[in-house]
Amino acid sequence: MNNNPNSQIPPSGLDVARRYFLRDCGYGLGKMALASLLTNGATGIASGASSTAPLAVRQPHFEPSAKRVIQLFMAGAPSQLELFDQKPLLSKLEGNPLPPSVIGDQRYAFIRSDASVLGPRFKFAKHGESGAEVSEALPHLSKIVDDICMIRSVHTDQFNHAPAQLFFNTGFGQPGRPSLGSWVLYGLGAETENLPAYVVMTNSGGLSGGAALWSSGFLPTLYTGTPFRSQGDPILNVSTPSGISQQQQQATYSLINDLNRERLGAVGDPEIATRMASFEMAARLQTSAPELMDLSSESKATLDLYGVNPAKPSFARSCLLARRMIERGVRFTNVYHNGWDAHSNVEGNVKNNAKATDQASAALVTDLKQRGLLDDTLVVWGGEFGRTPMVETNPALGRSLGRDHHPQAYTVWMAGGGIRPGMSIGKTDDFGFNIVENPVHVHDLQATMLHCLGFDHERLTYHHAGRDFRLTDVHGHVIKQILS
Repeated sequence: MNNNPNSQIPPSGLDVARRYFLRDCGYGLGKMALASLLTNGATGIASGASSTAPLAVRQPHFEPSAKRVIQLFMAGAPSQLELFDQKPLLSKLEGNPLPPSVIGDQRYAFIRSDASVLGPRFKFAKHGESGAEVSEALPHLSKIVDDICMIRSVHTDQFNHAPAQLFFNTGFGQPGRPSLGSWVLYGLGAETENLPAYVVMTNSGGLSGGAALWSSGFLPTLYTGTPFRSQGDPILNVSTPSGISQQQQQATYSLINDLNRERLGAVGDPEIATRMASFEMAARLQTSAPELMDLSSESKATLDLYGVNPAKPSFARSCLLARRMIERGVRFTNVYHNGWDAHSNVEGNVKNNAKATDQASAALVTDLKQRGLLDDTLVVWGGEFGRTPMVETNPALGRSLGRDHHPQAYTVWMAGGGIRPGMSIGKTDDFGFNIVENPVHVHDLQATMLHCLGFDHERLTYHHAGRDFRLTDVHGHVIKQILS
């Protein structure tokens, strides 16, 4: 009998030591856990509950209308009054304060409640068979209004950028909750083994909410979004360092895997299994990532449609890459464009940001539709809140003709994936201040997105800290009017 727990010689008979099974056996718990993580078979877990194969494809609660999501997030909060919500009365009232009865006890960060009205800086016109009104700042979107659904009555609980961005992306105004993409990956699993199932791309500087916007929160870190860079290697250190041969790299992988497997067997920490799966993914990305980022196979017509210069990082390039990602099985793609925070010169801000995003946003919808992908791909465009009807002017801060944060009402549009095209819902008052018809809370948007993916948002839960959590917390209703 061998009683040495550190021996490499297998014990005999019934004396099969636990440590031998977990560490020394070539088919021990570590290898089984890794194989389980990389399995791509269906498990049939409709609730999105924990599984021994956390990335396996799972069935939702009911038949979905969408299989994947592309979220175009306009960080900084675009001015709905310059883009989507025409208010002629503001032009007539420009220079005068709003009636106190409209403002009530609302307070703002950078302006007084009696600040003067600022009229819209752009002209509006009706477009398409639906007759949707869109600003002249969005000439490309105006051509596809019959393919999208505009919601002009979105409101949020948060007033400042970081908590409002977190609220839109995670359902909660503080860091620590899983992002929408993490919930989707947790509920549906991954359809690709060669790319991360949840990818994040950012443009135009940093984000107030930071990496918490795509964090898995208290879910296993396997469900965290993977940031892709806009130039160079899409993921840092994905390329083999110069001077390292394929044999050396493989030997390194094998050694790391053995060490991780031994540690997993010793402590059973699922985060070690996540780390093992990450190394496996990194190896596959050395082939799949360069192919994904190489736009040489795209036609000139497609590049022109998006307005892409293949050699130049841009929002347009990210939108085209988003389409390429979903073609390769990526489940959830975030494209963040920062810079919409128009505390000064709202006209110039909107003009510049619309120029950077309008063509590509419309092109994405058009391209998906032409390829037959829009029917089961949900596209969502919007920011964290809106802008005030009143002007922000502060000589001490060098600000003039801007707009402050406005959580009471703003516009989001959606397309594809079971959303009814060519319609608009929601209405604000004549001042663009308060919602007077079909209010839509951010949690309602999240509930509707999950519904399109086949989930009852009240049943997609994760048990943590003694209770079941969900994306929409204890709120949210599906917006049934916009479902096709």
